[in-house]
Amino acid sequence: MKILIVKLSAIGDVLHTLPALNAIRSAYPSAHITWLVEAAAAPLVVGHPALDRVIVSHRKRWIQEFRTCHWKPAVKDACKLIRDIRDTDYDIILDFQAHLKSGVLIALARGRRKIGFDRGMAHQEHSYLFLNERIAPVDMDVHALERNLRMLAPLGIHTRNIVYRLPISQDDRAMARRLLIEAGCDMSRPLICINPVAKWDTKLWRNDRFASLSDHLAERYQAQPVFTGAADDGKTVQDILSCTTSQAAVDLTGKTSLKTLAALYENADVLISTDTGPMHLGAAMGIPVVALFGPTAPWRTGPVGDQHHIVRTGVPCSPCFRRECASQECMQEISVDDVLRCVDRVLTSKASGGGISPTPCTVETPHS
Repeated sequence: MKILIVKLSAIGDVLHTLPALNAIRSAYPSAHITWLVEAAAAPLVVGHPALDRVIVSHRKRWIQEFRTCHWKPAVKDACKLIRDIRDTDYDIILDFQAHLKSGVLIALARGRRKIGFDRGMAHQEHSYLFLNERIAPVDMDVHALERNLRMLAPLGIHTRNIVYRLPISQDDRAMARRLLIEAGCDMSRPLICINPVAKWDTKLWRNDRFASLSDHLAERYQAQPVFTGAADDGKTVQDILSCTTSQAAVDLTGKTSLKTLAALYENADVLISTDTGPMHLGAAMGIPVVALFGPTAPWRTGPVGDQHHIVRTGVPCSPCFRRECASQECMQEISVDDVLRCVDRVLTSKASGGGISPTPCTVETPHS
């Protein structure tokens, strides 16, 4: 049995597909399973114990090369990708992406059964046209992780087990610990990671509130706040740190790979994050997450597990799924105390040895 999983991006979406991968491996232990992914999320699947092969697309790099007239390397790499996709006759191809970019690649691939959702799913871009086995569409208010598991029904797989098995090595863990020590972190204090940046402006919380939150964490819980993010997030985090008074927090933006970041989160007592990739990474590593949600829906893409807390306001227009908004009221009405109450719940539960179950827990703050 040869199976191809197509899930190209993004970080959170790839993480939400890992339980489906593990379910396939459990049902077909002798299958040869390949994953087609884009470069940004590739570290999450390269080396995964349930996979035999990973094919990486560098689509975004090719687009940039075309824009700068360096098209020859892009064409050469794209041709190699096509050869890699077509070098195997797959028994099953699963389109977890359901976008035009995945549909075109599935059309190029050799496969007997090309499975995915039929028309009626949001943002499909007519991807169903490239399939020969279509599944009835699922309501988008069903969590993304659950939707991916339902994709397995044609394979005779019916499960709700949530298993990630991220390929984190001892070297990744050692690097994470070394970064903390070199940054001057007090390892005897509770480690609270904060990921303040997101790609959408509408998902952002105010920098001065993140600064106040960091100070309160250090003073109230004697915690060690650690800010994380990509290199591009460094300016925002430095602005946040310039507003702090305790000087306890450290900045690790741009210093971690995805796997090192996962290893860092593995050691954290709690992660506080906007709705972005690292939020999903923390949840996949099994640590409690306090997630700030505004324009998006936590029941669709929030962290799964009752150790997590979703902080939302009662703004009637939320979720709107808009990337631009004049007021950003849904995020700006979240107070520092709202977040601290959730952190207190997490730390109190950890101190009392509270259990974990795969049922989302949402805490909403009242709309003023």
